[in-house]
This record gives sequence, C-alpha cells and structure tokens, in this order.
Amino acid sequence: MKKIIYAIGVTALAMTTMLTSCTKDFEKLNTDPNASQNTLPAQLLAPALVNSVSANLTRNRNFNNELMQVTVDMSDAEGKVFRYDYRSTWSDYTYTQWYLQINDFKAMYKTATDPLTANKSYQGISLICQSWLYSLLTDTYGDIPYFHAMEGKDSTNFRPAFDRQKDIYLDLFKQLDSANTLLKANEAIATGSDPVYNGDVSKWRKFGNSLYLRLLLRISGKSEVSDQVIAKIKDIVDVNAANYPIMTSNADAAILRWTGVGPLTSPLLNIREQDFRTPAICSFFIDHLAAWNDPRIDIPTYGSGGYNRWGIIPYRGMFKGVESGYTQGQGVVKLTYFNSWTATSTGPSLMNEPLTGMILNYSEVCFILAEAAVKGWLKTPASTYYRSGVYNGINQWVPKFTEDSVNNYLAASDMSWIEGESLDKKMERIHIQKYYGMFLTDFQQWFEYRRTGHPVLPKGQGLKNGGVMPARMTYPVFVQSTNTANYRDAVAKQGPDQISTQVWWQKP
Repeated sequence: MKKIIYAIGVTALAMTTMLTSCTKDFEKLNTDPNASQNTLPAQLLAPALVNSVSANLTRNRNFNNELMQVTVDMSDAEGKVFRYDYRSTWSDYTYTQWYLQINDFKAMYKTATDPLTANKSYQGISLICQSWLYSLLTDTYGDIPYFHAMEGKDSTNFRPAFDRQKDIYLDLFKQLDSANTLLKANEAIATGSDPVYNGDVSKWRKFGNSLYLRLLLRISGKSEVSDQVIAKIKDIVDVNAANYPIMTSNADAAILRWTGVGPLTSPLLNIREQDFRTPAICSFFIDHLAAWNDPRIDIPTYGSGGYNRWGIIPYRGMFKGVESGYTQGQGVVKLTYFNSWTATSTGPSLMNEPLTGMILNYSEVCFILAEAAVKGWLKTPASTYYRSGVYNGINQWVPKFTEDSVNNYLAASDMSWIEGESLDKKMERIHIQKYYGMFLTDFQQWFEYRRTGHPVLPKGQGLKNGGVMPARMTYPVFVQSTNTANYRDAVAKQGPDQISTQVWWQKP
C-alpha cells in the first residue's frame, strides 16, 4: 500500500511539473498584442438597448397602464394593479432587468476606454444609457445601490450599500454633463450597432440633454436643490443652448423602432393574441380622445385604410371604456380594447407597431419646457411649447396631422391655451396632453402623476391603499434576503418598505 501511495505521489509531482512547464507564459504566448481582449462596444450597445426597452414595454403594458388608467385588467380577484393592489413579486422583474443592462452599459464604457478600442461616442452613449436606467430604478424604488453597484466582479462587493436618491440624482447630472462633453467630439460609431439613431451621434447628444431636462424637472420641487436645478434648466435652454443641443423635432425622438427581424422584435408579439385583447381600455383614456375627436383614433379623417393608428376596437361603433378601480362584484362588461395582430388581419396593432419602443420623444420635451416656462423659468412663452407639444405628440403617430391642423384641433377639443388661467389649471392642461404624449413610455406617466398630481384621475370605490396612488414598488424579496443589513439600513432612512412610502423627490 505504501508503494502504491508513493507511486501516485511521484506521478502527481511529475504531472504538476509538466503542467507548470507547459503553462508557463501561456497567457502571454496566446495573446494577440494587436487585439483587445474585451468585447467591442459596438457589440454591446444594441443588445442592451433591446433588452432595456423590452423590459420597459412589458411593464408599461401590465403595470403603468393599469395604474394610470390606460387599461383595466378586469377581474374580481385580489392583487389587481388597477385597484392599487399588487404583490411584492411585481418588483423583481424591472429591478433585475435594469441592473443587468446597466452592467452591460458599464462594460461598454470600459471597453470604449480601452486604448485599442477607445471611442468617446460609445463612452458618452454608455453614460446616457446608465443614467436613463438608474433614473428608472430610483424613481421606481427610491434609495438603491448606485455608487458601489455592480462591483461584485472586480471587488467582490456583493452587498452594496443603498445610496440616497438625492445623491444619486446629483451624480446623474454629472454623468450627463460628461456625456455631453464626450459626444462633442462626434466620433463615428457603427451604424448597425445603434438601433435607436443608426449611428447619428449628434442625436444621441440631443437625447442625453433632453433626458437631463426630464430629470432636472423631476426634482425641481425640492427646496434644497431647486435653485441650482432651475438655474441649470435655464442654462441648457436659454443661456448656453449652443453647448446643450436638445431635441427640436420628432426626427430626434429616442425610439427603438421594432422591425420584426431578429432581435428587433417587439416583446408584445410574445403575448398570446387573446391575452393581448383581454384588458379593456379605461374610460379615462378613451373618453378624452373621443371627446376631442383626436386624430390618433379618428377613423374617417386621419386613419390609414379605415383603421385608427392605435388599433383601438370600438364598441358598437363608439369608443367606450371601463371605469378604473370599480368595486369587486359589479359585473362590469368589457367594451373598447386594443386590437391584437394576426397574420391575416388588415388593421394596425400595437403588437407589431414600430413606435412602441418609446424611450423619450420630442413631445415630452415640449411639455417639459412648457411647465418650466409657465413657472417663469424660461424666456419663450409656455403657450408656444404647449402648442408644439400637442402637435408633435399627434404628428408622431399621425404624420398627416399638420401644424395647420393643430389650432382647429385645440379649439374643437376645448384645449386651447388660456393665458389667464390659474397655474393649477395650466398644469392640468399641460399634463393631460403630456399623458398622451408619453403613451407607452415605460413608467413616465406614473412618475409624473406622483410628482405633480396631474392629470387628475377619477377614483373608483374599489381602490386599495386608501385610494392613494402607490408611490413606489417595494424592494424585491431576494434583495431583502441577500443584502439584509443594507436593506434594513435603507428602510430605516427612507421609510417602511411599502407602496405608500414616498421617495425623496415626492416628499413635501
């Protein structure tokens, strides 16, 4: 037995020596000195964008639209979002998806700084996309891991601390300023790597600065930062506009247009057709459009081939919706709904509509500027921005709708700007139109309602949570169990991990 053990030991020693000899300088000998060992930034951009927008569109449909009275997933069961009643499991999907894509955008930035693959444009685009997703995370959950998030690979920090929302926002502004500077160089990027702007770096710069305005406005109501925020809005729009180009037309809109080919296929096509048709359209959403004879559903005047652009199926020739938050047991009947798509259908459907990949459009920018102007921060009258927002919001979907048509539309719908109205009425006028302009844009309708209280939504008798719009999603259960100490610290600072706890920018 001793001889056997000795023999095994000698053999093992010999093999170890041989392996050491064979692998000596292995990495050096097998490394191409002329090639980067990282994935190219052009390979990372498109997948991260597609995955981000897919996650946003999925939750826009079944979460945002239910809260914001676009649709009603009719049921008397518990846990229905339209009744402000949803389980903590709703939290996991967006939290996980957004952090996964941030990780890819971070990897893209790192690769874009590699001397062999350096590109300032990819660096700037990465910072914009990280800021976009981090803003969605903090606006949805409140305090989140930010400064030390995603460090597990390099530092083994698997349990990052949660950072305060105020600190996150102030750093996002720094990132967007850096992105604006980087994109000034206008270094070329691969057209095929960019499903949003097809390689047009100047439009990425406009998007980044427009996103900057969105985020500045979101925290402008906080007295502790309002002076510097308002000053920055003025700087971007009026004082230093040449250095901060922003969107100026629908052609600048940040939209990932689905082509239906390969990865550029809308996630809505993964939904069964009968399931897509299940939610009723809410009366709040459809009643205004019908009363205004809005071109986005006006069949005889603006429709293509006899169908409205949003694929809305009327009820007995009329657009009638279901009231949100109705009491359980009422026996409500579904009326109007969004059409589903089949290979044989001839009408439009959001399931295969290229424009559903909304990130930030020009109409939203116009309404951001309208609000800033109505509060006295900008030189241009609020009415000018308001009119432009209405026009571009409709024209985005109905190209036949011209600027010559907008005055008639506003007058007929009783939505013309009235200078003598109170600030609150002007805010309602701006935000009811902004609500439709942000249709399909992730959670933006929900965020803006939480910030402003506009547009005013009717309250059904069956609402939970005391009839108060949920202020956030709770943290995912896995975060509570895997990062317990930091989770408890975040809750102690921010407030109970409940849907009624307001995030920093929402608190008085």
